[in-house]
Amino acid sequence: MSLGLSPLEFREAIRSGKHTGNTSGYCPGYVQGNVVILPNDWASDFLQFCQFNPKPCPLLGMSEKGDSTLPSLCEGLDIRSDLPKYRVFEHGKMVEEVAEISSLWSDDFVTFVLGCSFSFEEALIADGLEVRNIIEGVNVPMYRTNIPCQSAGRFNGDMVVSMRPFMAADAIRAVQISTRFPSVHGAPIHFGDPSLIGISNINQPDFGDAVTIKSGEIPVFWACGVTPQVALEQAKPPVCITHSPGCMLVTDLRNSQLAVL
Repeated sequence: MSLGLSPLEFREAIRSGKHTGNTSGYCPGYVQGNVVILPNDWASDFLQFCQFNPKPCPLLGMSEKGDSTLPSLCEGLDIRSDLPKYRVFEHGKMVEEVAEISSLWSDDFVTFVLGCSFSFEEALIADGLEVRNIIEGVNVPMYRTNIPCQSAGRFNGDMVVSMRPFMAADAIRAVQISTRFPSVHGAPIHFGDPSLIGISNINQPDFGDAVTIKSGEIPVFWACGVTPQVALEQAKPPVCITHSPGCMLVTDLRNSQLAVL
């Protein structure tokens, strides 16, 4: 699968089953998003949760009830089939992972798209920094933490973070670069000792894959869009559908549109 496909071509490849894996590194230059799909009567609480917790849940777009398109983000989108893999939750428990959700779709559903750290990864690489998960061809490691999110209605829970290791000078540069992208998580929320944020074993991520941490490197942690999945476990809506970690919605927005000076 070519990394140089347009977002529309890439979504079409996903819809046809030609691409079924992670989306990191694909469609360089374009924004990727986390997806949460909920019944309409849960949507206002979740919207408020995003507004209260913009670091892990930076809202890029929200659909009308029952609408499987998001024209402000994507041309020709069908949210029911244009992600490589989805997770289905019932009463807070994941019951299956599926390649498409057409048979599960309801006219009562509302779709949320949240910013994803894959967007600032590109900026790090453009500055000459090595992003280990891309170099090693794996999903970024993600961890549950003890950092509480601000509750909103029925939603609460602790933050999930993603991690990328850097030498000290590169870690400082990574902070400077990612700060310019507040709508895709912005600056890191922690670096250094993982136990200080409740991570007991950095070599065993809760989501994604472990990456090599070389001698002298510092783990740098960013707020992560998998955080809503933890909040969903706590809130226990009757049904909810999300992206599978690393299997994002590739939008038509350019990363440069999200940068601030």
